Amino acid sequence: MIFPISDHIPALESMKRYPKALYGIGKSALLQRPKVSIVGTRRPSPYTKHFTYTLSQALSKRGVCLVSGAAMGVDAIVHNGAGFDNTIAVVANSLDIRYPAVNRSLIEAIEKEGLMLSQFPSTFKATPWSFVVRNELVVALGDLLIVTEADEKSGSMRSVEFALKMGKKIFVLPQQLDKSRGTNKLLDDGLAEPIYDIEKFADKYGVVPQNESIEKDDFFYFCQNSPTLDAAIEKFGEHVYEAELEGLIFIENGLIRLV
Repeated sequence: MIFPISDHIPALESMKRYPKALYGIGKSALLQRPKVSIVGTRRPSPYTKHFTYTLSQALSKRGVCLVSGAAMGVDAIVHNGAGFDNTIAVVANSLDIRYPAVNRSLIEAIEKEGLMLSQFPSTFKATPWSFVVRNELVVALGDLLIVTEADEKSGSMRSVEFALKMGKKIFVLPQQLDKSRGTNKLLDDGLAEPIYDIEKFADKYGVVPQNESIEKDDFFYFCQNSPTLDAAIEKFGEHVYEAELEGLIFIENGLIRLV
């Protein structure tokens, strides 16, 4: 069911104009999670396909929600790698239209488990300018932007322009000299940083819990930052000791660690 999102989203203050309207299908609670935006070409190389999926999966395991645009290619890989329950898909049309048709099953899965977002009212069909609007929202939602592969003149590079205006960090996958000329130029111009080690990069955003049964709730994200025991008790009370007894966390030198 399509619903209006009326809660203020601080991340969207970085947009040229805060959205007049925002519609959703799915779990709006995902908007509260740490988020990373990943975009790229609709025709990724096998290399890009593999490492886009690996990167999305690595971040998702650490509780990071992945944001992309539900398009063919890199976008679809991001949503699949993140897992449908930990991804936000932003589209350039209204939510009563599942577009592109080739990704219909993907979109339906995100509707059920993740979150679909759009700025457009019912029956609105995608136009060239609405994709630009979509791209700005994708970038604004993330704490940073990752471009895994892109030509110099592409929608992904327009997303880069938004990220630069918003003051967001930009990361790219290292590519061959004659591939992904857009991201290679970003590196050459000093506008982006390369990701050489996916696990090391993902570790900046948290740890992968050994106990897969732990729920990725507010307590999970709080513990990702290794808070002090006192701070955890002040915020969550007895739940801290319950989590310790259940083997979900351990306390070391006065700090909380996820197991």
